[in-house]
Amino acid sequence: MPWSNQNGGGGPWGGGGSGGGGNQGPWGQGPNRPRGGGGGKGGPPDLEEIIRRGQDQLKNVVPGGFNGGVFAIVGLLIVGFILINSIYTVQPDERGVEMRFGKPKDEISMPGLHYHFWPLETVEFVKITEQQQNIGGRNSGQSNAGLMLTGDQNIVNVQFSVLFSVTDPKSYLFNVENPSDTLQRVAESAMREVVGRRPAQDIFRDNRQAIAADVKSTIQATMDSYNTGVSVNTVAIEDAAPPREVADAFDEVQRAEQDEDRFVEEANQYANQILGKARGQGAQIREEAAAYKDRVVKEAEGEAQRFISVYDEYSKAPDVTRKRLYLETMQGVLGKSKKVIIDEKNGQGVVPYLPLNEIGRPAQSGGAQ
Repeated sequence: MPWSNQNGGGGPWGGGGSGGGGNQGPWGQGPNRPRGGGGGKGGPPDLEEIIRRGQDQLKNVVPGGFNGGVFAIVGLLIVGFILINSIYTVQPDERGVEMRFGKPKDEISMPGLHYHFWPLETVEFVKITEQQQNIGGRNSGQSNAGLMLTGDQNIVNVQFSVLFSVTDPKSYLFNVENPSDTLQRVAESAMREVVGRRPAQDIFRDNRQAIAADVKSTIQATMDSYNTGVSVNTVAIEDAAPPREVADAFDEVQRAEQDEDRFVEEANQYANQILGKARGQGAQIREEAAAYKDRVVKEAEGEAQRFISVYDEYSKAPDVTRKRLYLETMQGVLGKSKKVIIDEKNGQGVVPYLPLNEIGRPAQSGGAQ
């Protein structure tokens, strides 16, 4: 063959058929030999040899040999799995209720680390902190949720929430199948009952607090009758609005009522203004009448006192008093008269010229000045 001439009759890898370098591969080594034949030093490791050595090491580690050790390992794994599932932790906002063969125990597991015999015993956790249950409203999944009929035959859409806490975890878990759903249905029924006894105006704005208090007491009484272990803390009415189809009509009614209230307030302000003015005038007239009364009484009392004083003086000297009164009276009467009286006793013989017409003029001109 062609390569026989080039490599001295050896194989295709340059080795002779019976020489010292024969039976070598293309990488400078021959094929692997059997285990008993002492293979080459640079050959790959034997897989059977590796498995045999691993079995020997496992026999030294596991007591009872390889076959018995498997059962021991499986037993340890089962025990470890049971221990892991038998230990549980109760969080601070939770309570645990252990059950043996499905029957609840009387003890309640408080927060902390606990142990029970799993799988013969299991545990259920209940949150005891305050929780919120939203009911009704525009964004509710049910189209008719929150729609209620009032006492005056109006329809309102009420959205409210119930805040509750769990006081008896055992009753909460086992006396009612679905406590949360039961609470929602009871709360909705109680709200419909209370709203149905009142006019729509109460739920809209006038008396929401009283309605919430009545609903809370009704819910609590019903849940206590079911022995659910639930305590209702607060019922809060978040929104109350008419249905969407008649919202415009209700808004118009609200605006009319607001206008009515505004007109009434304006009328009351006007009435108070007029009434206040009339009362002020009446008080002024009464004060003036009282002042006039006091003035007249005081003048009468003064005149009477003057008359009494004159009478006292008259009683002491009647002649002098009569003459003085006569002179004062005549002076008052004749002082205003333009007549001149001449006593004939004083005018004997020729009467001198007297400008009688000029007597009153100086007095008049002096008065004009």
